[in-house]
Amino acid sequence: METKPIDPKTERARRLLEAYLDHLCHERRLSSYTCRNYRHACAALLELNPDSDLSELSPHAVRRTIARLHSGGLTGRTIAYMLSAWRGWYKWLARHHGFKANPCAGIRAPKSGKRLPNTLSPDQAAQLLDEPATEVRDIRDKAMFELLYSSGLRLAELVALESSQAKEILAQREVTVTGKGRKTRTVPVGSKALEALRAWMNLRASVAKADEPALFVGSRGRRIAARMVQNRLALWAQKRGLGTGVHPHALRHSFASHVLQSSGDLRAVQEMLGHASISTTQIYTHLDYQYLAKAYDAAHPRAKRKPG
Repeated sequence: METKPIDPKTERARRLLEAYLDHLCHERRLSSYTCRNYRHACAALLELNPDSDLSELSPHAVRRTIARLHSGGLTGRTIAYMLSAWRGWYKWLARHHGFKANPCAGIRAPKSGKRLPNTLSPDQAAQLLDEPATEVRDIRDKAMFELLYSSGLRLAELVALESSQAKEILAQREVTVTGKGRKTRTVPVGSKALEALRAWMNLRASVAKADEPALFVGSRGRRIAARMVQNRLALWAQKRGLGTGVHPHALRHSFASHVLQSSGDLRAVQEMLGHASISTTQIYTHLDYQYLAKAYDAAHPRAKRKPG
């Protein structure tokens, strides 16, 4: 059987992509999750333009690629992320490999409607977290979920916590994490989360391997995987009658929404979430408005229209 020769243009593009990803992962030290997403985005650009030389790709070809992705069901937000990855790649290619033009410059992704994040109501959060935990695994889970909701942590920030931080968290009533862009922030920890963490720390040594530094560990005594946290939270929510749509980020969204409802301090919520721009945090003002609107509709005597 005759083997089809590899197109030199394709081979060169793949080498350049590997070099770029190596730059992102080892020089810029982006997370493995981000590097994986950038690989997927840039590989899609190559796959949808197999006959084009990377250095000669035109803005028209990029727009055509976007149209194909959009017609294939990708949202405007996802395509915007991919465009950002492509722009970054071409900037790197210009700096290190003499590429003359960035075909992605000035091109925008299709608009998609703003999707409000899923949140639990305060009563639903209590329904999820207030039930006592007696088994070791449930005590660990309760500590993880209380921390997610109490401090608005990202899932990656939670699983990255070290057991050596527990003493400081319990003493200072706050947790320090490193988030996106390797930015460090310190967030308060509530009494319920402290109580749950204290209960877990009393049992952790019986589960964790002696040389394991992670605060939260799985059944094998090693750092718990993010996927396992997601699965355990989904199971908890289902058992407590909250359905199947509860995920770790929903607890972060709920934290932000509930703090904003209580305080009205958008800037403080921004700092606690670790958002670089307050425009990102402003999504929770829409959630707050929805909450107020529902309260108004339920309470105001003239809120509801009379039947015609």
